[in-house]
Amino acid sequence: MIKGVGIDVVEVARVKKIVARGDSFAKKVLTPNEFAQYKKMQGKRKVEYLGGRFSLKESFSKAMGTGLGKEVGLQDVETLWNDVGHPVMTSTKFSGKIFPSISHDNHEIVTLVVLEEE
Repeated sequence: MIKGVGIDVVEVARVKKIVARGDSFAKKVLTPNEFAQYKKMQGKRKVEYLGGRFSLKESFSKAMGTGLGKEVGLQDVETLWNDVGHPVMTSTKFSGKIFPSISHDNHEIVTLVVLEEE
């Protein structure tokens, strides 16, 4: 049974400016495992990764019906790649199945998260 669906959009140009300022925002948003992946990236890919992970966390919190804040924090949600490069999302706040999707172009990053309970 579907518990929730969340969607979010982030502007690439906004994230590019944040990345240019250094790692402080990334350290706040990303879990240690996500940050390790982020540090291996350069240029456009780094911007897409940070913006995408932030947007996925927003989408997850919307699917939970809470938004980011007291009930769902940035460190409560993690999205890493599996062996074939697909995003796999886990959370300390939800025990069911999580289906993340992410897409980006030169202007926007769009994410969708579907939560499923038995």
